Amino acid sequence: MIKYILKRIAIIAVTLVIIITATFFLMKLMPGSPLANAERLSASQRKMIEGQYGLNQPLMVQYVNYLWNALHFNFGVSFQYANQQVATLIAQRLGPSAQLGIQALIFGVVAGVGLGSAAAVRRNTKTDTALSVLAVLGISVPSFVFAALLQYYVGLQLKWLPIAGWQGFTATILPTIALGMSPLAISARFIRTEMVDVMGSDYIELARAKGLSKREVVWKHAMRNSLIPLVTLIGPMAVNLMTGSIVIEQIFSIPGIGQQFVSSILTNDYQIIMGTTIVYAMMLMVVLLITDILYGLIDPRIRLS
Repeated sequence: MIKYILKRIAIIAVTLVIIITATFFLMKLMPGSPLANAERLSASQRKMIEGQYGLNQPLMVQYVNYLWNALHFNFGVSFQYANQQVATLIAQRLGPSAQLGIQALIFGVVAGVGLGSAAAVRRNTKTDTALSVLAVLGISVPSFVFAALLQYYVGLQLKWLPIAGWQGFTATILPTIALGMSPLAISARFIRTEMVDVMGSDYIELARAKGLSKREVVWKHAMRNSLIPLVTLIGPMAVNLMTGSIVIEQIFSIPGIGQQFVSSILTNDYQIIMGTTIVYAMMLMVVLLITDILYGLIDPRIRLS
């Protein structure tokens, strides 16, 4: 296991260098400039600012300097926010984004497991059909559509919860539900399929023959064995939440890195765009590594292979 983890860390390091390289040169190919809107600047002032940010250096020199600094978590200074380190700006906004993602993942997995198991126990009934329809809607309908519906009906019409902002736990409920619908639907469909297969297994029939109640059979045997493969889906679901949170943060005015990322694109703030992309990539690779390690700890067959 230790050799596997070290190998994955080496792969992460190489992948990170590739991502930094691709991001840097793609930003240089973007039309416009961070100083494009600075019409009041004279030519001498523009040259002074370009020298301050190192934009007057040869492209390869800029790349080597940025690669070295980025590997030391120094993403430079923002163009949009004067004299503000990009790493500091991202760190300040990482908390709301992380909280939203964790809440959405927990909500989606817990609710999905509950709905999926209920559908499996009541398979081929109206309850099963209704839950299956809900799962299909959760997968096919984008999160921003759920966000708009929740804002309108729950926030504006019923006035139960705030429609925007990030003040208190109540303000996090609507974006959590909107973002968590996709993992909810995926978990529900997966658990239902797994439990239907498990419920027809020989050891389930043996448990019933021993006189165990239906509740004991479902929760102590069927549910436990159905949850193990679900761990493999947590990584991809967490990744989807990272990318989906960009839109949700913008809709609900959440002061996270997703909202900052969108605003930096509008202002051509290269430093924030590149820094945020690198942070997202690092989070993605770390989540996938943790998921693989957990799956190896849960299932001994993975460790043996």
